[in-house]
Amino acid sequence: MIKIFSKFKVIFYFTNFCLIFLYLFPGSLLGMIIYDNKSIQPQITPDFFISSNHFYVFCLISIIGFMSYLEIKKIKYLIIYLIFLSIILEIFHLFIPERSFQWSDLFGNLLGVLMVILIKNIINKYVPNK
Repeated sequence: MIKIFSKFKVIFYFTNFCLIFLYLFPGSLLGMIIYDNKSIQPQITPDFFISSNHFYVFCLISIIGFMSYLEIKKIKYLIIYLIFLSIILEIFHLFIPERSFQWSDLFGNLLGVLMVILIKNIINKYVPNK
């Protein structure tokens, strides 16, 4: 499974493109498709202190990224990219019509990335390589 992702990094690039497109779309494209109202955002689970949707999306994109890039040097760049992306995309919501900057969204983005980094480090430390 990991070889599929590392061999075809196009999956990571495609998910990044989709993420950026959906994130920068004025209003909610998914809300427009599902509810016929671009001001309603579909919710997977209720929010707690962070935005759960943002947490899930950035966990997913981080997992795909870590499976796509296996070399240590590239993983360092990947971590920087994912953290930078999670911050910049939320800051863009200050300027996009019908979108708003929210701290809970930003923390959901960052926590999604950091959770995957933490789990990857634990796996690398305690699970022997095959």
